[in-house]
Parts: sequence; C-alpha cells; structure tokens
Amino acid sequence: MKYLIVVDMQTDFIDGALGTPEAVAILPHVKEKIENFDGKVLFTRDTHAPDYLTTQEGRNLPVEHCIKGTDGWQIHPTLEPLRKTDAIDKPTFGSTALVHLLQRADDLESVELIGLCTDICVISNAMLMKVAFPEIPVTVDAKCCAGVTPASHKNALEAMKMCQIKVVNE
Repeated sequence: MKYLIVVDMQTDFIDGALGTPEAVAILPHVKEKIENFDGKVLFTRDTHAPDYLTTQEGRNLPVEHCIKGTDGWQIHPTLEPLRKTDAIDKPTFGSTALVHLLQRADDLESVELIGLCTDICVISNAMLMKVAFPEIPVTVDAKCCAGVTPASHKNALEAMKMCQIKVVNE
C-alpha cells in the first residue's frame, strides 16, 4: 500500500497564528494531491496544551498555536472533508506514533509526505520514515509543501535529498 502523509495542514499554519502566503498558496495543490492519491491518506496534527508557552518549544517559539480543541488546531476547512481516518496528534515535530502505525502495516510500499512546515515537521517526519523504513521509497512533493520562509523551505528540500529522500515537483 502507498501512504500519503499530510503533515500539519492546520488552520494556524495556513491562515492563522503562524500562517504564511506560501502556506495559503499550496492549499489547492494539497487538495488535488489528496483527491487523486491512489493509496491511504493519513493526516498529522500539531497538538499543544493550553500551557504551551511554558514548554521548551513555547519558550523558543512564543506564539500560541495549535492548542488542542481550538479552531487553529483543526485541519483546515478546505481539507477536513477529505480526511477519512483519525488525525495523528503529535506533541512535537516528528511523530513516533506515525512510525508505529506504519510498522504495523504489512503491505507498506512507499511513503509520500506533503504539508507544513517543510523545514520543521515535514523534514522531521520524512527523516523518521527513512530511518524506520530504509528500503521503502520516501518522497516529498515540494509543490505541496511550504516552509517558514522560502529559503528555509529550499534548504530543507536539499537536506532531505542528501538523505536519499526523493523530492519531486520543485
């Protein structure tokens, strides 16, 4: 089975607290990719508690975002109707729960990642996939990703290529 991992396409990262024009711009591409994907689609969701600002991440990025249960935490309304499984909530950049879920799949053929942010959560999850499944093709669709900045997006794509993660649609 082919898996598409839709990383953190949440309101706060698109047009909310940490939104960017680049994140808004990829929305139609992400929607089209999900609609046309021949395989299983899984969504991750950055998930923080109300005490986020007291956490290590909150002290380094003091912008409340993706607080569980808020509108900003939700999968963006453009994409929510396309979600067919429970989202994988993750308290940090990469998801070990996602790795464990895919380790239980006896028919794993490939993993493709899209979403936000290329330079934080997409690269973290892509690297976890490559470590957990070194013989399975791992791909990132650059057209369906956006970084914190265009420069950091490009740097993350280059770093993933160096780790034998295939980057398409640059």
